[in-house]
Amino acid sequence: MNKFEYFLTPKQSELFDMLRGMYSGKCILRKGAYLMVKGDAPVMLVAHLDTVHKYPVRDICKSKDGDILMSPQGIGGDDRCGVYALASCYERSKVKPWLLFTCDEETGGKGAQLFANDYTAKRLPKVLKDIKVIIEIDRRGSDDAVYYDCDNPDLEKYITSKGFKTDYGSFSDICTIAPAMGVAAVNLSSGYYNAHTEHEYIVKSELMATIGKVCEIIYDACDPAFPQYEFIERVYQPTVWKFKSGWYDYAKYEDDCMIPNSVPDNIRHYYGMLLDWYTVKELEEYRQDFGDDAIIQLYKQDIEEWYGQEDVN
Repeated sequence: MNKFEYFLTPKQSELFDMLRGMYSGKCILRKGAYLMVKGDAPVMLVAHLDTVHKYPVRDICKSKDGDILMSPQGIGGDDRCGVYALASCYERSKVKPWLLFTCDEETGGKGAQLFANDYTAKRLPKVLKDIKVIIEIDRRGSDDAVYYDCDNPDLEKYITSKGFKTDYGSFSDICTIAPAMGVAAVNLSSGYYNAHTEHEYIVKSELMATIGKVCEIIYDACDPAFPQYEFIERVYQPTVWKFKSGWYDYAKYEDDCMIPNSVPDNIRHYYGMLLDWYTVKELEEYRQDFGDDAIIQLYKQDIEEWYGQEDVN
């Protein structure tokens, strides 16, 4: 298999073609949307091919021990770590998992939506109904497990037994894929940090640890006694709050999405917008690392186009 660095440097379209060549004869694809690699294990692994960075990675900087990687162009660990992880799990597993590589997750999960549409329209292999669990590898950090709108306590208990800790997130491809397939899903850490910034970096040892655990899950799932985890939709109790700025009322449906009192009035509007994409924990860590003004810059960089341009000066 190609070295890790080879997964970091291509553009999305180039990586799509590279994977198509790697899995020649095993692919089901929709050009520019998704590429699925056929498997035998009742597990589907998911990662997305795009990154938020404007330019492809040209220069890779490493720590002395080679464990930490960065790039002046933005290393793109979100989600090239996941892409590498899927390829590694496939190579390591005696019984191969299904792989799903999606396009354009960072601009609204477009590839995942087209995959979900094709699945719902029964254009994909019937054997996919036997998938027991969906695992996305697209989360920052070392040991997070995020379930989004999936509320299956049995899956959460099993994933926790593998050393992961439940956390919260706003969106990833499994938010679309899991309900369409009716299969419970989780997003696991892949060792990247400071996503969506040029300060992003990858801790390769943490990525490799997740790969090892996912290979264990694939092995477990091949046991006939391993359960098929059903997608159970989470029910939220509404919590309503109002921005002190008086711009508008805004309802949220997760306790995790309350704006802390420490957030200054001049950034609360943008902080609230970002809560559609980030958790409070993530934003507070971002404020701590880069300061309050970085919240506005993060809004402009990541999601302004979704809500329409605003004067943030």
